[in-house]
Amino acid sequence: MKSLSFFSLAALTVAGHAIASPASDNADTHFRAIGSGDVQVLMRGYQDNAQLQWVGGPLDGSYLGKDAIRGVWEKFTGSQGNLTVMVENVQESSNPKGSTVTANLLFVGKMPIKVRYALVYRDNLLVSETWQIDPKLSISAAPVAKTAAY
Repeated sequence: MKSLSFFSLAALTVAGHAIASPASDNADTHFRAIGSGDVQVLMRGYQDNAQLQWVGGPLDGSYLGKDAIRGVWEKFTGSQGNLTVMVENVQESSNPKGSTVTANLLFVGKMPIKVRYALVYRDNLLVSETWQIDPKLSISAAPVAKTAAY
C-alpha cells in the first residue's frame, strides 16, 4: 500500500446528485499513480496504441504506443520521486463512444509542475493523453492527506 497526499477529484454533479463515472475514477487512479510513481498502475490504463502528447519541459514530445509511454513515465517518476498532487477544475464530457476528462493539476516534489491535463477514454482505457505544462496556471487547491491502495 502506498500513501500520498492527494486532493480528491470532485464528484460530478448532475441535477444535484453526485455521481462517479468510470472515466473520472480512471483519471483519479491515473493522477494518484503519477504522484506515487507507480508506473505499473499507470500502464494498466492505456490501450496498446495510445498516444501521449507531452508539451513543454525536458520530456516534450509525442509518444505512440505503450512501450514509448512507459519509457516516458519511467524517466519522469525516476527523476521526480513521490509527488504531492493537487487537482482542481475537473470536467468530464461523455457519450456512448467515449469520455474526455480535463483538469488542472499541480505536482509538487523536487519542484512544482503546473499541468493542464486532458485524458480521452474509449472502452474505459486511455487512447489519448495531453500533459501541457503551464507555468501560469492558477491552482488554489490544497492537498488533503489520503491513503491510496493499488
